[in-house]
Amino acid sequence: MQWTAPPDTTTRSDPTPRPTPTPGKMDSDQRRKRKRLTRPIYRSFFSVRTLLLCLAFVSFLYFLSRRIPVNPSAFKPILVVSTLPLLSSSQISSFRHYRARKLVSNSLRIEDRVLFPDHVLLLVSNLKKRDGLECVYFENGTNSDERWKLGGKLGTNVLSVDEYGGFQSVVRCPIPPLNYSAAVGLEREGRKVSGRNNGVVHSWETLAYAAELDGETAVVFVKGLNHRQDRESDPAQFGCHWEREGRYAGRSKAVAVAQEVVRCLVPKRIGLMRPGKAEAIRVTIGVSPSLLPRSVVGLNPAKAEGIRVRVGVNPSLRTRGSSDHVLVPSVAKIFVSNNVADEGDKRRKGDFSKYELCVCTMVWNQAPSLREWIMYHAWLGVEKWFIYDNNSDDGIKDVIEQLELEDYNVSRHVWPWIKTQEAGFSHCALKARDECNWVGFMDVDEFFYFPFPTRKQRSKKYRFHGQNSLRNLVVNISSTSPRIAEIRTACHSFGPSGLSSPPSKGVTVGYTCRLQSPERHKSIVRPDALDKTLLNVVHHFHLRKGFRYLNLPQGAAVINHYKYQVWESFRAKFFRRVATYVADWQENQNEGSRDRAPGLGTEAIEPANWHLQFCEVWDTGMRDFVFANFADSSTGLMPWERNSLQKMM
Repeated sequence: MQWTAPPDTTTRSDPTPRPTPTPGKMDSDQRRKRKRLTRPIYRSFFSVRTLLLCLAFVSFLYFLSRRIPVNPSAFKPILVVSTLPLLSSSQISSFRHYRARKLVSNSLRIEDRVLFPDHVLLLVSNLKKRDGLECVYFENGTNSDERWKLGGKLGTNVLSVDEYGGFQSVVRCPIPPLNYSAAVGLEREGRKVSGRNNGVVHSWETLAYAAELDGETAVVFVKGLNHRQDRESDPAQFGCHWEREGRYAGRSKAVAVAQEVVRCLVPKRIGLMRPGKAEAIRVTIGVSPSLLPRSVVGLNPAKAEGIRVRVGVNPSLRTRGSSDHVLVPSVAKIFVSNNVADEGDKRRKGDFSKYELCVCTMVWNQAPSLREWIMYHAWLGVEKWFIYDNNSDDGIKDVIEQLELEDYNVSRHVWPWIKTQEAGFSHCALKARDECNWVGFMDVDEFFYFPFPTRKQRSKKYRFHGQNSLRNLVVNISSTSPRIAEIRTACHSFGPSGLSSPPSKGVTVGYTCRLQSPERHKSIVRPDALDKTLLNVVHHFHLRKGFRYLNLPQGAAVINHYKYQVWESFRAKFFRRVATYVADWQENQNEGSRDRAPGLGTEAIEPANWHLQFCEVWDTGMRDFVFANFADSSTGLMPWERNSLQKMM
């Protein structure tokens, strides 16, 4: 069959007739036409598919940005405590995720509340103006928003306001009246301050209260978790679980646990540091209900009212007889910025000159004693002081500011957590490690003293006298004995020495009679040589393997501990003591302990002849030393007296 082309009806300008194509040539022409027609369609399809892929990729990035925000973000590493081994990844998924707001906001807001025996602590963000704040209380069982609108509330002045941790503030409010909720609010000039979890009040009995980033680990401080003094716990029983923006973000191991300190590895996938960004970490603790106080797990409803307890149920463990894990409430946050990290890197690399000798202490209402203690030890060579203020209300901030104006290197650190001296010292050891070669841990009524050697004490080893003698001692030990990382010094306890009122020239001059035998010791340590648990019993720390301590001979140096002062000063100890494992004076516990005054009961009643007690040896060595080196030659005044005299004038 012959193929005949259809007649060409198109008007042509060329009158020359076309040749009739053959069938083979026609097939080739049709294939070329099809290619020309299909190419644009293919290209269009390819462009649409590419566009869809791009849109899908952008959506995926947006989803990631919601799950892992690039802006300053909130982390919550959760420590899960159990008698079982670390949870598997399948078990972790059973934990309930809690959505949380971003910690960084431009508006003033209440982040958390903690109920203490004598006040309610409010952790507040973005507090730029301290004036005009008022504590607001609502009746139990009422909605705070409704009562706020109706005006059914009570208000009173705040007890105190302080900056805390550089990124937050703490506001202290009085205990609420009877039948009023501890979910205290804040008001400024009649306007309500917003709050996170408005109805939640944490109990101080069981709480993760502080945390600090330490290299590739996070150190978490927990109340009510471990009450064994001077002992470590098995870290295999603990797991660290991390959240970002209230969502599960990873798991890591606990590498060390002792007393109130838990050290966790920071998962690499979380990536705490981002250039130019600040990070905030919140820590929550999970523990078996059998290890917690009954009030926390709900066996005492009246006492547990208002306490947030989160429970992570693990269905896979039920068949093995395991109970649920109770997540201990937490107010602990770590704030890390690049500026802080860069400064720490410089110090670790040697670009920052360290102080040879620093001192750390924790105080409550010790403002009158601070000037003498700091000025005296500055003369001995102490270069920097870390003052952990445990809720003082005696004007200690003003005293420290005045000392700074006089060129004393004193830093005040607000530490609102009562009876946590050991944990506070561990926290201070972390803070001071990058700044100081040696750190002394002592109280403000304890003074180093280098006695004049007798004929029997002819050895000159470790004996230094005169100005900077204490700093010269630690420098000498660093150079001659690099494996010594702790210097222990015996303490002599002094009594009222016959006085009935505080000595005007200070404790070093006024108290001159003491007990015969020394009581315990205090230590100066190298913070870079401490054990990773940071375990301490106030008097000394545990050291890493390869390091040892030195008991300083009493002929070289002692500490004068002005422990039993006149009753007016001593009775303040009955209110509260700062050490964790030492009973308060009013408690009927360990009445025969050396941590108490022998023969003194549980009530703040002055015993007969108090001013004559604790006096076995008259020791005027320190008094003579202070008069010879500190007294003004024309007036006889001590340097710590002059500021008080100027205020009176």
